[in-house]
Amino acid sequence: MTGWQPRLVALDIDGTLLAWVDGAGQTYERITPAVYAAVHRAIDAGSHVVLSSGRSPHGMDKIADLLDLPSVVDDRIWVVASNGAVIFRYPPLEVVHEETFDARAAVAAVLQHHPNALVAVEERGIGYRVNRDFPHGELSGDMIITDVDDIVAGPVSRVIIRDPDASADDFVELAARLGLHGTDYVVGWTAWLDLSPVGVSKASGLQIVCDELGVDAADVLAIGDGRNDIEMLRWAGRGVAMGQSIEDVHAAADHVTGTVYEDGVAQELATWFP
Repeated sequence: MTGWQPRLVALDIDGTLLAWVDGAGQTYERITPAVYAAVHRAIDAGSHVVLSSGRSPHGMDKIADLLDLPSVVDDRIWVVASNGAVIFRYPPLEVVHEETFDARAAVAAVLQHHPNALVAVEERGIGYRVNRDFPHGELSGDMIITDVDDIVAGPVSRVIIRDPDASADDFVELAARLGLHGTDYVVGWTAWLDLSPVGVSKASGLQIVCDELGVDAADVLAIGDGRNDIEMLRWAGRGVAMGQSIEDVHAAADHVTGTVYEDGVAQELATWFP
């Protein structure tokens, strides 16, 4: 890729920009100086920086603030949230695109096998509607206790299903076995299942942003660490997996950088923005 330089840098958040707190199931809300400096070199060189995460919008604006993105760009920044189902501009936070689906059948199918699982849907600007409280630190904002039937009564952009008593492998096997017709899904690091509209991913969300900015996918550098990053890494002109990612994520990438604890984002960005 001699002479190539990214016109857009797509960055996952948890496990990519932010390191996990060992044993706590949550991330430090802190950007290291090396990563902060590298991101700003990319911006100074004229590249668009777009956060792309499974988080809901209200869990992403503060990360943009930690990076000081709103203060160093000429216009409001673009952000891809909810694994591509929601795209917003910031500041102020304005949703400009949203994909929704009917999650009732998929949620019922999963709960038949994991009847004690936790279920959550974003209550925008407030937090989440949940059937029971999630472990501390796993969701941002307030948790509003709601019956499952009411949580998924209307169209939603994303449903989280979490079973603290199961494993990620349990959910991978279950989702593959059920098929979850009419729904796409991603399994997280733990027994965490994100249900989304069919065909929606970080890649599809980023494509919408690229179309708005006049950027080709071939000119995108994408960095991520999770199963929900696989489509994005394959779609981008250069997809880079974090060092601590599982093998499936490494296999989808063009390159593997250092771990989040080694400032892998800064290592990769230094190649293109020294």
